[in-house]
Amino acid sequence: MDKRVLLIEDEPGLVMTLTDRLTSENYVVTSARDGESGETRAAEGSFDVIVLDVMLPKKNGFDVCRDLRQRGIETPILMLTARGQIVDKVVGLKLGADDYLTKPFEMIELLARIEALLRRAPARSHASGDAYTFGDVRVEFRRAEVQRAGVAVELSAKEFQLLKYFIEHREAVVSRDELLNEVWGYDAMPTTRTVDVHVAWLRQKLETNPRHPQYILTVHGLGYKFVG
Repeated sequence: MDKRVLLIEDEPGLVMTLTDRLTSENYVVTSARDGESGETRAAEGSFDVIVLDVMLPKKNGFDVCRDLRQRGIETPILMLTARGQIVDKVVGLKLGADDYLTKPFEMIELLARIEALLRRAPARSHASGDAYTFGDVRVEFRRAEVQRAGVAVELSAKEFQLLKYFIEHREAVVSRDELLNEVWGYDAMPTTRTVDVHVAWLRQKLETNPRHPQYILTVHGLGYKFVG
């Protein structure tokens, strides 16, 4: 699957150049021209890496980076800036950026930095013992609480158990029978339609577009797969 890059940059020429080059390298590029819209897109979408300029209209990159991290969004961030001051680099990294590149830069170095962040990403899992984040959704396992963009989402006990099972088995295809056995238990004996209904409810509450889900995917003839 092609990796998704969110480019938050206000220089039209640079946006065009980076988009063309990244697309030619098989990345799927989404762009935003100011800090506020960039933060919104970062929170709503499932991106593999964010390329974030510091000097932006409406909201600067430092504030965007800080606020994304405070919202539990752990997508790797590569900051771009014309500033060459060491203090700016330190500030960016302390606010949660993963890497920092000063303009002007060579395209080959930008690509290398992005590739390095993507290689590191699996090691810095979204999951911890107590919580997991995907997109703008944060799941607190101990408290059995779910938030989306900082707003509490009401899930039934079974919906939460199903979501937890998907997260624990992310990237794996799980059949309806497996879900019936592991989430509902043998004694419950619901129909397979019960699984589909609960999956539909989760999508309605957690997906940006439930008709075209990004996270809880249908694998036709086999079951479901959680990607997040």
